[in-house]
Amino acid sequence: MASTIPDNKPADAAILVSGVSKHYGALHAVDGVDLSVAQGEIFGLIGHNGAGKSTLFKMMLGLVAPDAGTIRIHGTAVNGRGFRHTRRQLGYLPENVVLYDNLSGLETLAFFARLKGAPASQCATMLEQVGLAHAGHKPLRDYSKGMRQRLGFAQALLGSPRVLFLDEPTNGLDPQAIRDFYATLRGLRDQGVTIIITSHILAELQERVDRLAIMSAGKIQALGSVAQLREQTHLPLTLNLTLAPDDHALARQLTAHLTGVLATDGPRGLSLRCPREAKMAVLAALSGLGPRLADLDLREPSLEDVFFGFSD
Repeated sequence: MASTIPDNKPADAAILVSGVSKHYGALHAVDGVDLSVAQGEIFGLIGHNGAGKSTLFKMMLGLVAPDAGTIRIHGTAVNGRGFRHTRRQLGYLPENVVLYDNLSGLETLAFFARLKGAPASQCATMLEQVGLAHAGHKPLRDYSKGMRQRLGFAQALLGSPRVLFLDEPTNGLDPQAIRDFYATLRGLRDQGVTIIITSHILAELQERVDRLAIMSAGKIQALGSVAQLREQTHLPLTLNLTLAPDDHALARQLTAHLTGVLATDGPRGLSLRCPREAKMAVLAALSGLGPRLADLDLREPSLEDVFFGFSD
């Protein structure tokens, strides 16, 4: 399923992408993308491998020049003269963090601080913020994968960037570190920092982004909040009913007159799949079960369901 979603382009957008394309011979890596991201927004970018996400990322960072179209960050054209100053206001965490094993964590941040023109005093603060204060003087060869990832995040935060680009940022992190990472992102968003994040772990993004774009074949197939994308896919809801096996027939009878409702027996009760627009009618019908209905669990389509709904 594909959908063309109009993207509002406010004049004060932190990132404004207009008609951007990048071709490598016959391969259209990015093909006529229009996109705007508001200041202080956590924005997700998802898609299959080869969808064009990384190429779009690199063009927004000014690492790759587009063949057509324009990209502006806080009003400055990425390929313009003024972008050198704007670039210092960007933070970037690549998917694969490559660092020098013989340097300590503190020395690594000091190196990046000099490159960015950031105060050296920020280095110890960033280490503490990502939970590495205890390992600041250890050489990176003694760091685990998760510790390296957190150090990469710390370098992206140096210089107090106004825009953060994060490519698979939770790779190698344990559940607590992932929770802390997103808590940090929420704090940054509240300070007005704009965050662009890609991840293949869709369940992780589901409740943590303000909006997201689904890319496929170099184009944006869908754009909006998770709730908006659920509406657009018209995927069914699932209601799991906890009731005795003898009452399944009554539940089926009560909902039989409703169009599009499919009932299946499960180990704990009865599952009903229904169109989104029939939700209230189903709930009203199920009231006829009275105390026979011990519990009801309503499941919305997951972000993974939505993603495949648009990309299949």
